[in-house]
Amino acid sequence: MQAVIGLLVMMPGASYGLETYCDGRQDGAQCFGPLGGTVVLQLMDKALQTERYKFDGKFRVNNLSRNDSAEYKFEISDGINIKEKRALRLTIQAPVSSVRLASECLSQGEKRVSCSSGGGDSPQYSWTLDGHSLTDTELLSVNTETNSITLRQHVSGAVACSVENNVSQVSHKEEVSNCGFIFINCSSNGTQISQWVFAANNTLCIEPTTPPTISTVDHSLLVCAVRAALVVFALIGIAVYFAWKNKNCKKAEGSAYRPEREHQDESVVMVEM
Repeated sequence: MQAVIGLLVMMPGASYGLETYCDGRQDGAQCFGPLGGTVVLQLMDKALQTERYKFDGKFRVNNLSRNDSAEYKFEISDGINIKEKRALRLTIQAPVSSVRLASECLSQGEKRVSCSSGGGDSPQYSWTLDGHSLTDTELLSVNTETNSITLRQHVSGAVACSVENNVSQVSHKEEVSNCGFIFINCSSNGTQISQWVFAANNTLCIEPTTPPTISTVDHSLLVCAVRAALVVFALIGIAVYFAWKNKNCKKAEGSAYRPEREHQDESVVMVEM
């Protein structure tokens, strides 16, 4: 274990930054440590402790630097006989420090979302929408060179980009809305139209469902005017009817009175005779 012990002697002190763990109990183990941080190497089981070496089988290597990336060989013995020979490779990586998102609308209403990270060796990018992996109905394309994705026209929600390597993982989430496009599927002048168009400038297949506001106002005024005219005509008709009825009643009273007087005159003449 001389190589590992020598490494510990060269880098004593407190732990800085991130900390990773590596199981080095198997020969040829691949271990990763964060630059400026700590790696915990599990080299032995507790059951292998002897009276001479009392420890939990773990070694902590602090304040890691680039120069610590190497292959380390060590031996495990009981102080007299060598029990096992082993090797492990330790790779030091700079951790990811930050993640940023940027989005833009494309000409057909798709939305491109780009992800960039600060620092980090060999970063790997992954994406989610509202907490779930993107599906083919939501995702149009992925560009691994620019670390960007292109979302379909109808997609909106919380888009998260996660950046990770073997020693760190950082993610960032932003709300993304669609670009204001709608899908048109109709027939105009015998031509079938099926495409995405910007809703604010759309002039295709527009069928007004309600008349303009001014027409609605005019129609309401016309209805009110007609109703008012009907009421006026009804009142005039009622007045004419009662006037005609009153006149007929007076005529009827006059006709009934005059014959009585003639009869009375004739009676008087008859008496004189």
